[in-house]
Amino acid sequence: MVTLPAHPTPADDTPDRTEAHRYVIIGAGPAGLQLSYYLQQAGCDYLTVERAPAPAEFFRHFPRHRRLISLNKVHAVSTDPEIRLRWDWNSLLHEPADMLFPKYSSEYFPHADDMVRYLTDFQRYHQLAVRHDTDVRRVERLDDGDFLIHTTQGRLRARCVVVATGWGRPNIPDVPGIEHAVGYEAMDTDPASYAGQRVLILGKGNSAFETASSMLGHAAMIHLASPRPLRLAWNTKHPGDVRGHHGAVLDSYQFKTLHSVLDCVIDDIRPVGNRYEVHLTYTHADGETAVMEYDTVLRCTGFAMDTTMFDPTCAPGMTPNGRMPATDPDWQSVDVDGLYFAGTIAQDRDFKRASSAFIDGFRYNLRTLSALLRERYDDTPLPHTDVPADPDTLTTLVLDRVNWSSALWTQFEFLCDALVLHDGRLHHYTDLPEDYARRRFHDSTHYYTVSLRWGRDDYGDVFAITRHPQPDRANESAFIHPVVRRWHGDTLVDELHLLEDLLAEWRRPDRHVTPLRTWFARELATDR
Repeated sequence: MVTLPAHPTPADDTPDRTEAHRYVIIGAGPAGLQLSYYLQQAGCDYLTVERAPAPAEFFRHFPRHRRLISLNKVHAVSTDPEIRLRWDWNSLLHEPADMLFPKYSSEYFPHADDMVRYLTDFQRYHQLAVRHDTDVRRVERLDDGDFLIHTTQGRLRARCVVVATGWGRPNIPDVPGIEHAVGYEAMDTDPASYAGQRVLILGKGNSAFETASSMLGHAAMIHLASPRPLRLAWNTKHPGDVRGHHGAVLDSYQFKTLHSVLDCVIDDIRPVGNRYEVHLTYTHADGETAVMEYDTVLRCTGFAMDTTMFDPTCAPGMTPNGRMPATDPDWQSVDVDGLYFAGTIAQDRDFKRASSAFIDGFRYNLRTLSALLRERYDDTPLPHTDVPADPDTLTTLVLDRVNWSSALWTQFEFLCDALVLHDGRLHHYTDLPEDYARRRFHDSTHYYTVSLRWGRDDYGDVFAITRHPQPDRANESAFIHPVVRRWHGDTLVDELHLLEDLLAEWRRPDRHVTPLRTWFARELATDR
């Protein structure tokens, strides 16, 4: 049986020594290693602590059926390393980019063990300051604003703490009888164990579909159940929603095999003999109720952050669902100054939109976070370049960025470039969260944000969308496309959409270059 390691109860037997660092990172998964790399490259005083004896502890156990849903597109039409990162969802950022994940696997959906090998080698190759076998028992806030981290290897004092622990516990819904369900973290993964059984899977996310897919040819009946309708990634554009390679489960539902996807509330789970009697209420059937019998009930309802390490002096506020910390636009806790979050638990700002829950998204977030941390704690100005405020220069700059940047591509509708007008020139900042840019430049009367966005109309069939390839209808583009916005403080003054392109090459004079240059010429000539 596999279980998530639990934090021990805080005790008073911590070794009697205190070590000070400016930054302490808790966790040596992909997020902890990525942030460690950037702080180390900048010469920062940091230490990363990890309770396991080696990195990538989560990927040693999850996903349970050992296939990642993060794409590994080894062969691409471009030879540019930056552009190729758009389809390499597993590599961490580093320069020179000589340690990329595709060297570890050529499979489109790679094996989790390949991720373990990759992260282990990444830490060793870059000689990151990671202290393993160091479990954090308690984090407390001192009167002077520093943090004191009590670990099994002694105490650590830090000005800034970044929590990159990933998910620490199962997310268990409040359902009467839920204790009779076997959790995803502990269930038997041998599909033959479910041969001939009626199986209820609580949840309709990727872990639920992964589980259902594995037993599709063995179980007599599989029901996946949750109150809300199924979210398919090809509709939502979010990679964390159910992916197309689980389509066999949906086929089985539509082809009347008795495998089903149910929108319902589970009212009660009761053991009756060697089976379970499950009482449910359908959510789209005028309150219809039913009682179903199952041989096995499995819980695939996701994970949540473990908060037991936090002393009341620095307990972070949580999002309404209680699964992750509530964060400001700079990934800092909304109510604990100096406490930051990194990786999959730091997806509050773009939940179910961009890719901050995954390596391919948070690797860029952490590059930006490292710059924000160094600005605050090391007095290193946030990097930017100055460019002339003329239409030709801005048109070339913007098109170069949207055609090249893997950060804007992956973190669509979240990260942006900002161009802030100052003394006749523009300060160009890259890869900032758009809500952070709006907060930082709130007092600026004239600035632009540049990002990539999807069309968000509710299409009846996402594979049969009527297109309008005229530049003046670019705001109706359904595919990913550039959007430039002009702001006055926090007020949106104007925006320009550029037409979508099948190959994501926004260079056509009539569709992209001329409309963008004309727009910049008009905006720079006005002061609204």
